Amino acid sequence: MKNAQPILSLAGLELVRDGTSILRGIDWRVEPGEHWTILGANGSGKTSLLSAMTGYVTPSAGEIEVLGQRYGASNWPELRKQIGIVSSSVRHQMANDEPVLLSVISGKYAMIDYWGRVKTADKEEAREILRKIDAEHLADRPWRVLSQGERQRVLIGRALMARPKLLILDEPCTGLDPVAREHFMAFINRLAAAPSISLGSMGRMAAPTLILVTHHVEEIVSGFSHVLALKAGKVLASGPRAGLLTSELLSEVFGEPVRLVEQNGRAMLIVEPSVRRIFHARKQK
Repeated sequence: MKNAQPILSLAGLELVRDGTSILRGIDWRVEPGEHWTILGANGSGKTSLLSAMTGYVTPSAGEIEVLGQRYGASNWPELRKQIGIVSSSVRHQMANDEPVLLSVISGKYAMIDYWGRVKTADKEEAREILRKIDAEHLADRPWRVLSQGERQRVLIGRALMARPKLLILDEPCTGLDPVAREHFMAFINRLAAAPSISLGSMGRMAAPTLILVTHHVEEIVSGFSHVLALKAGKVLASGPRAGLLTSELLSEVFGEPVRLVEQNGRAMLIVEPSVRRIFHARKQK
């Protein structure tokens, strides 16, 4: 794997807008076989980093390579077809009356509210993908009646329809209740563990590299092998999750004393009482 082309490589990435430095000297490399979590508090630069590496904002300095293509020297709109994105921005654009099967098929053509002629092969592949994500029973239901958890699964199915090499999950559990979140993250964990995905008579597809963006530590299931921790647009730490994800690091990430507890491959964050806050509260009395 070490001699293989990286999935993603960022070097010295800078992003400045209106005189404000948003991203500062980001170096990051994702190798084949790795699944990463981008972890940071609100305002840490997570969304800006995603926008830069997918070509939706132009960096002020540095180099970006995704799937062997260099930003500024490649056709980025075409490259995006190899990158699946599950985010609230996509969720809010979906057509309310479009049946799920068409929503999944639309992912192959990077189209919202699919209007083209539906091919039999596309129908078969979409149904097989729905089976793989435990959503076959939703095929004929319109988007507007789906629960938040069902919508997230369908968006992943939609992304998989394009057979992406990279799948970005941008805070995918937003709006999910605790039970729906657990079911969804268990599904993501199975996806991370699979080297390939069977599509029945349509053959197999290589499982994509996953990047999870979150500020909830408990969403980092065991399938995510690496962590990129951000604060104020800078990398605090980057590397294998084991040994890197500590109470000390997370206290720095979130700017408050916290304690990390891990059990059965899952992490939980406990916010410790802040001596400074308690002292201030007593002083006010």
